[in-house]
Amino acid sequence: MSIETLYNLYKTPLFSLAYRMLGSVMDAEDIVQEAFLAYDQLPDSSAIQNERAFLYKIVTNRCLDLLRSSAKKRELYVGPWLPEPLIEKNALGADPSDAYLQHESISTAYLLLLQQLNAVERAVFLLREIFHYSYDEVAEMIGKSSTNCRQIYHRAQKSIHFDPDQPPSISMAEEQIKEFVNSLIQGNTSKLLELVSENVVFYSDGGGKVRAAQIPIFGFDKVIHLHQNLLRMYEGKYTFSFLTVNGLPGIAIKMGEKIQYIYSFAFNNNQIQTIYAVSNPDKLRHV
Repeated sequence: MSIETLYNLYKTPLFSLAYRMLGSVMDAEDIVQEAFLAYDQLPDSSAIQNERAFLYKIVTNRCLDLLRSSAKKRELYVGPWLPEPLIEKNALGADPSDAYLQHESISTAYLLLLQQLNAVERAVFLLREIFHYSYDEVAEMIGKSSTNCRQIYHRAQKSIHFDPDQPPSISMAEEQIKEFVNSLIQGNTSKLLELVSENVVFYSDGGGKVRAAQIPIFGFDKVIHLHQNLLRMYEGKYTFSFLTVNGLPGIAIKMGEKIQYIYSFAFNNNQIQTIYAVSNPDKLRHV
């Protein structure tokens, strides 16, 4: 198969693996490009019997190397860490395991659950759960025994408590987000109480680069009060638009011509349970 054919076939699923591993759009794109470059530079690519598995192996191991080398940097990260937002134009439409992965398993909430796993656990879990490789194939990719990979997978599976039925439908979530924004602007507290859980949590990722809350903010009153203060502070200075963020409805907020915040949400019992805001400019460069 030509490198062009392979690229068209596997670019998107390889990106979706790397993005889930790293939580970084830009790093995922770089690693996928490196994988195809490495394949193209092989002295005899005809000797590769399974091009797909070979490419997945390269991407997996590049991700593992990057996660290990950046572990200290993550420990020193200022404030809550959130994944780089994946906007609709980078949607994973060609992902081989389509509908379920299209939103739930690239949602901000799901990606943060993956972050609870160490690098190897994450790789094994994703290759098995999302990309449906056998334990023997996973073992060959990451250099461990099949038995060990089975044990790692089951251990990781127990750590990932994710209910795919929690989010409302996409159309309902979109309507709720629009009502949330309008109610916030209008100061309609009674409507906000319907839309937002009293136990809502707000995470803001400025990475120490811009002003942002450096600890999570808990509870309806505190979260809504913070946003009402911000609306008053920046009145007339911002515009917002609705868009798809990590497969689910979200918000982009601009100051002038530049996007300053990307908001995404998690739901429970048809209410907003968690609000995520990325304002670290390094994580918005690709938007």
